[in-house]
Amino acid sequence: MVLLEPSDLPDLMALEQAQEVAVSTPASLSAALSSSPDEMRHQVFGARSEEGRLLGYAMLALQPFDAELEAILVASEARRQGIAGRLLDRVVTAARDQQLERLLLEVRAGNQAAIALYRAAGFQLDGVRKGYYPPGPAAGAYPPGPAASSPTASSGLREDAWLMSLDLNSC
Repeated sequence: MVLLEPSDLPDLMALEQAQEVAVSTPASLSAALSSSPDEMRHQVFGARSEEGRLLGYAMLALQPFDAELEAILVASEARRQGIAGRLLDRVVTAARDQQLERLLLEVRAGNQAAIALYRAAGFQLDGVRKGYYPPGPAAGAYPPGPAASSPTASSGLREDAWLMSLDLNSC
């Protein structure tokens, strides 16, 4: 996993476009990549193939006491190869290196693959934002799972967001 730089922005945008998912905006990615070493409020980590192609990325926002995993995306053809897990491990390490207390994230309630990854890493469910996500391309970016019929999934077109956290001092 490598720390990405402003020159990696075209690769990040190409990855999102290829997945037909807008996880981040060009402006937010550009701002995150441009964090100076002194302020370093964001860190963006990437996984590249041997040929140098960007296969996935994770964006971490650093706060005074907490960090937030703002985005994690792996190319569809590179999924189920452990890339998301390695990106998540790198994010957790970066947050610990900053001596932060917690790592926060939100995830669509129906994204069972991501939820399983986060739970395996020790994340706990803190709460649910009912009907938080509008319908859109991201809703079909993962296979449906049991959460679609669980009490935490809203009826209707909008999807719940699960709020999860990892206590960085306990692991």
